[in-house]
Amino acid sequence: MNITEIAPDVYRLSLFIPEAGLQFNQFLVKDDEPLLFHTGMRSIFPLVREAVARVIDPAALRHISFSHFEADECGALNEWLAVAPHAEAVCSFVGASVSVNDFASRPARGLADGETFSTGKHRFRFIQTPHLPHCWEAGLLFEETNRVLFSSDLFHQNGELEPLTDRSVIDRVRATMIDFNAGPLGGYQPYTRQTESNLQKLIALEPATIAAMHGSSYAGDGAQALRELGAVMHELL
Repeated sequence: MNITEIAPDVYRLSLFIPEAGLQFNQFLVKDDEPLLFHTGMRSIFPLVREAVARVIDPAALRHISFSHFEADECGALNEWLAVAPHAEAVCSFVGASVSVNDFASRPARGLADGETFSTGKHRFRFIQTPHLPHCWEAGLLFEETNRVLFSSDLFHQNGELEPLTDRSVIDRVRATMIDFNAGPLGGYQPYTRQTESNLQKLIALEPATIAAMHGSSYAGDGAQALRELGAVMHELL
């Protein structure tokens, strides 16, 4: 796995899986109470654990967060809870209520829209975004200290790409949406009556870095990037 610090104390752990044609990225925040965003699937847990161990002691993890209930988001959650005895899953209140508390070996902390918590130097805000990128329990984390948006499947880009770019990724995102719409997973990102209002909540944050789950992370005018994403979603979905 490749490890890149994409913002202060924020490490992108990336594995390219050729069969899928895309990268699977987890994000580790090194702090007094370390946080992992995305667990990865159970099948890649040993690789992710090894990558985390190159930055911190995996047992020191305290927060394990993700957007929604899906294998690449939280499939290895129980493996991480076993490795890190003081760690707590952090997700939306809906996600904790309908899926995670039944699946996980320890109860999750379910967050309300706008709720905040600290890991030490870094402060996080939970943004509830139902059906964005998908699933009714979806939500995103925003690291307020350095304005990093952990965007889950938003800004999905296929291929083996550079860890971080300051150039627009919207053309890649558009091409990926077209590919997915034409394939067996077509419609995996819906466009609903809530999409625009959810995007506006994210735009108002004015992120400086967008940590994408698949493909390159982006450093620059995150608000403009989100506006461009909204336009593409409106066009294609």
